Amino acid sequence: MAPLIHWFRRDLRLGDNAALTAAARAGGGAVLPVFILDEAILFGRFASPGRTAWLLENLRALDAALRAQGLRLILRRGDPLRELLTLARESGAAGVYWNRDYTPYAIRRDSAVKEALRAGGLAAHSFKDAVIFEMDEVLTDAGTAYSVYTPYARRWRQRLAAEGCAVYPPPRLIPVEPWPSSLPIPTLADLGLRCDLPLPPAGEAAARERLRRFADLQRQPGIATYAEQRERPGIEGTSRLSPYLRLGALGIRTALRAALDLEAAPEALTTLARDSLERWIGELAWRDFYVQVLYHFPHVLRGAFKREYDALEWENDPALLAAWQEGRTGYPIVDAAMRQLRQEGWMHNRARMIVASFLTKDLLVDWRYGERHFMRLLLDGDPAANNGGWQWAAGTGTDAQPYFRIFNPVSQGTKFDPDGAYVRRYVPELAAVPPRYIHTPHLLPPAEQIRAGVRLGRDYPLPVVDHSTRRAMALDVYGKVKGKQ
Repeated sequence: MAPLIHWFRRDLRLGDNAALTAAARAGGGAVLPVFILDEAILFGRFASPGRTAWLLENLRALDAALRAQGLRLILRRGDPLRELLTLARESGAAGVYWNRDYTPYAIRRDSAVKEALRAGGLAAHSFKDAVIFEMDEVLTDAGTAYSVYTPYARRWRQRLAAEGCAVYPPPRLIPVEPWPSSLPIPTLADLGLRCDLPLPPAGEAAARERLRRFADLQRQPGIATYAEQRERPGIEGTSRLSPYLRLGALGIRTALRAALDLEAAPEALTTLARDSLERWIGELAWRDFYVQVLYHFPHVLRGAFKREYDALEWENDPALLAAWQEGRTGYPIVDAAMRQLRQEGWMHNRARMIVASFLTKDLLVDWRYGERHFMRLLLDGDPAANNGGWQWAAGTGTDAQPYFRIFNPVSQGTKFDPDGAYVRRYVPELAAVPPRYIHTPHLLPPAEQIRAGVRLGRDYPLPVVDHSTRRAMALDVYGKVKGKQ
């Protein structure tokens, strides 16, 4: 039987992999696992040295998992269509299987690949794998796409209850002889890139272990306390699974199934645990929601979801943008978050909302600058989720009441980092500041500054803007656009 090619992309795992499972069934286990380093992604608009380093580590983990079964990953570099056709010719493969992606680039690329493969007499099949429900599976009664999350999530949950969530076991794969040639998995330096981030353990096994620990009801913090602790950036109250989900080292169905299995035994759950499971499943629904927004409204990658907000008169002060990027705004919760991003390639979700609101509403900098900065640095940077989050914060997106939501960075810090643990970790120059001043160090009296070992304006900056003044300016800027509707 001729082998089949499984084209790995955002599904770097063997278990719970829809296309790989289908290829193994159709080919009797004779599957050629291939990954193609696509220059358009490596060096394109959303290129990121950190995410490329994370990709390479996960490719090495995938290769090790394949070698444990007597196979190995076939790596090629170049145009995906050309490389797939070449590999099919070299190996005598009967076709190519892959899991779907939903960005405009991926849709164009995959359509061209499918058409060319079939024109060449090869099978070409794609599968749903990166989402629970695809674009045409959760629609309004009128058959249109949702543009508000809450009704979407309600319909998403209804469909989930009706259909369930099946997880695919790892397929049985067999070696193919002769095995096609492969490039070595490059180092980051081989690609002319550099990254100093401390990367998490890579691969499917590491992802499943992190999920197992998070889903253990006896662990605190964990999924049983998620609803209570998810908003506290100073503690490990979230799963931190997003980098694994981004590359598919963990399948979205596997993640959802873990929560559904816990929900199925309500007698073992506290009220807090039930609420926590509901909220965590809701975060998975958010992922699907933003994917379908990008699919149905692709203009969001270039401008506002609500097009009238493209007329906002941003100031775009480069000095203020640089202060925000470097974590020296004089607002500790903002600076802690921006430094966490630079140091770890990750940021707590509440912190993401705070810094996005600050950039757009306090500094009056176009949200697209923030979106690009996040995509350069986030290990979990995803075009759909990142764009959706930024437009939500900027008030240009799908939210029903957007423009007058303006976070106060001081009250946000006081509420969600009350003891200053998060600030002290990432803004060490404030480590000895008394708790009552940790989110307002600019109010610290001179004597207290000496005792804390920090001189405001020298060791830590004074606030770059006055929040109340800038809030009024933001309302005026947004109000002018709102008034033209």
